[in-house]
Amino acid sequence: QVQLVESGGGLVQPGGSLRLSCAVSGSRLDTYAIGWFRQAPGKEREVVSCLSISSYGRTYYADAVKGRFTISRDNAKRTVFLQMNSLVAEDTAVYYCAADRSTYHRCWELVYDYWGQGTPVTVSS
Repeated sequence: QVQLVESGGGLVQPGGSLRLSCAVSGSRLDTYAIGWFRQAPGKEREVVSCLSISSYGRTYYADAVKGRFTISRDNAKRTVFLQMNSLVAEDTAVYYCAADRSTYHRCWELVYDYWGQGTPVTVSS
């Protein structure tokens, strides 16, 4: 059973940065596609960024975060990161990481099997 634990959320001023971490336990990280999602109050959950495990896989970013967010993974440490820069109020949400064993290369279309509990991010002055 894979378990995911997010950390790194908090309160940040507009224009600031945060780095979210997702610690994965129970299995090797390199056998999973990993996604970062967020859900703002009153809105549906949306994919922010993801990494597939397929050799033809891609790194995906939602349009709203392109150029500002960077996803990365450290397989040895079994941790996935989301570096978030130039934060704006619209980035305020609970951020979740998720994992799935599918090798489908379009990671943003996957139905993820494993989810963390979420970490809140608030961007406000």
